[in-house]
Amino acid sequence: MAKVIEIGDQLVLKLSRLEKIGSLHKSLRVPKSSLVSIEDIPNPWFKANGLRGLRAPGTGLPGVVMLGTLRRKNGKEFAAVYGRGVAKVYTFNGGPFKRWIVSNR
Repeated sequence: MAKVIEIGDQLVLKLSRLEKIGSLHKSLRVPKSSLVSIEDIPNPWFKANGLRGLRAPGTGLPGVVMLGTLRRKNGKEFAAVYGRGVAKVYTFNGGPFKRWIVSNR
């Protein structure tokens, strides 16, 4: 299960071995200073505030799992979402991803 942890002055999205394979990505790091907000959303599959964009690369089965990069016109997001439970959305003003969307499980 993906976890966001603090290491020094960085936030790290730590992925398990299977998540690395499924998302075709390694664990992510970003400076804490680029964090804008953290928000809980009840259903990340609802596009208004959750998952948006075209998944490439990664693994996805709607309503079940979304792992990987979501590409949009305005930038990229990274998702590690399982099921329909609550997820946290981390929004950044710098770095390769504008948002991380991570299940709270």
